[in-house]
Amino acid sequence: MKRSAANVLREYGPFPGIEAVHGLTYDGQQVWFASGDKLNAFDPESGKVRRELNVPAHAGTAFDGRHLFQIAESRIQKIDPQTGQVLSTIPAPGNGGDSGLAWAEGSLWVGQYRERKIHQVDPETGKVLRTIESNRFVTGVTWTDGELWHATWENDQSELRHIDPKSGDVLESLEMPADMGISGLEAGGDRFFCGGGKSGKVRAVQRPKRGT
Repeated sequence: MKRSAANVLREYGPFPGIEAVHGLTYDGQQVWFASGDKLNAFDPESGKVRRELNVPAHAGTAFDGRHLFQIAESRIQKIDPQTGQVLSTIPAPGNGGDSGLAWAEGSLWVGQYRERKIHQVDPETGKVLRTIESNRFVTGVTWTDGELWHATWENDQSELRHIDPKSGDVLESLEMPADMGISGLEAGGDRFFCGGGKSGKVRAVQRPKRGT
């Protein structure tokens, strides 16, 4: 396994009125993040909050190209990002113990924090299609360029882990500084966006470069 220090490129926040950052996602223009009682979107260039949606938002967040998906306690909500309307809900596999959320290849990928698992879930029914085991607490989850990454937060230490989606083996690890925990995770362009929990911050971390 390749292990290296994470290169933190930038910090956003803390944001006015936001006590904690939970899950987050990137729609190609804005970074959305969950803050308990609402979803917020900020411009990654200016760092300014541009949108707020009043929906329960307690853990992971995802975007499928059209809709937002948001974990709210024991359910996953499908949300219209233009209006904030909740279009449908499905049960979350952890029944309230879920953390990260990502969209890839027509499925939702749900991190289950204390169970140290990642579930592939049918977005229409909530059925668990398969499960990947981890040996660390799982917070954020993201797919990028065919790679599955998840964040960990354990004993005041966080890292970003690139794992084999079949075996769960860790292929690569980026270790965060000791005071920078990761609550949510999403890849966007050449970087990862990482939720900072009760710090109220979002941090941009350099994605490892791949050969062309």
